[in-house]
Amino acid sequence: MSTIEVTDVSKSFKDTQALSHVNLQFKENTIYGLLGRNGAGKTTLLNIINNRLFATSGTVTLDGDRLTENTRALSCCFLAGGSNLYPEGMKVKQALKWSQEFYPDFDMDYAKELCKMFDLPVKKKIKDLSTGYQSVFRNIVALSVNVRFVFLDEPVLGLDANHRDLFYRVLIEKYAEHPFTAVISTHLIEEAANIIEWVIVLKKGEIIRNEPIESLLDSGYCISGPGTFIDSYLEGKEVIGTDTLGGLKTAYVMGVPDPQLPAGTEVSRMNLQKLFIRLTEAA
Repeated sequence: MSTIEVTDVSKSFKDTQALSHVNLQFKENTIYGLLGRNGAGKTTLLNIINNRLFATSGTVTLDGDRLTENTRALSCCFLAGGSNLYPEGMKVKQALKWSQEFYPDFDMDYAKELCKMFDLPVKKKIKDLSTGYQSVFRNIVALSVNVRFVFLDEPVLGLDANHRDLFYRVLIEKYAEHPFTAVISTHLIEEAANIIEWVIVLKKGEIIRNEPIESLLDSGYCISGPGTFIDSYLEGKEVIGTDTLGGLKTAYVMGVPDPQLPAGTEVSRMNLQKLFIRLTEAA
């Protein structure tokens, strides 16, 4: 099974330390969530893996071969990032044809099908597309290249609710029919939580969590019920957040729930977004 391995990677820009001694693996046929606040180093990491930036130190390998300036190894990867790497005057349909030239397994019929599903105006120049449709274009190329590792940096940027839902459905269908590794970097955590299998959390350039989503969510729980009962229950516990609606209250708590719970309360699973906020808050 193919694996991309990031070993002791650091990256600095003058006085800014963007990444500090990052170590992680991306294994084949897994959907990863790469999470972090603005400036955490997510985009820098993705660019280093895909040879768009050079690390200050450390290595990135695919099955033991360095990815840096390695055309054969890099042909197994595709990054759909925020930058338009196509000529300014190129139209969408031309860009799809050139993508087919560079990626031998590019599925043009599938790409055209997705263009229709998302109503992407293929006769328009890429630079003239709205922010949302530029994201749609990048996503379509990413899902059509048929490589082993696909990196999606803010894939739903600018997309409306309908197109965000459609994107995740298409991604899951593609993954089910032709498994591959998808690394999704996004701020819309709640929407992506249902499809992520493994979570990587970056904070100020360092990895603070790197584990299956199941074990991460099992590190805490939610408890809901009448506010007075919940307040009494929470004494002495590590609470990462609360929501109140009328007389009802929901608390997000780290650890394991007590065997005996107050009457009228209910325990449910931890919310990934609430947990992420706690893990990455400034303090």
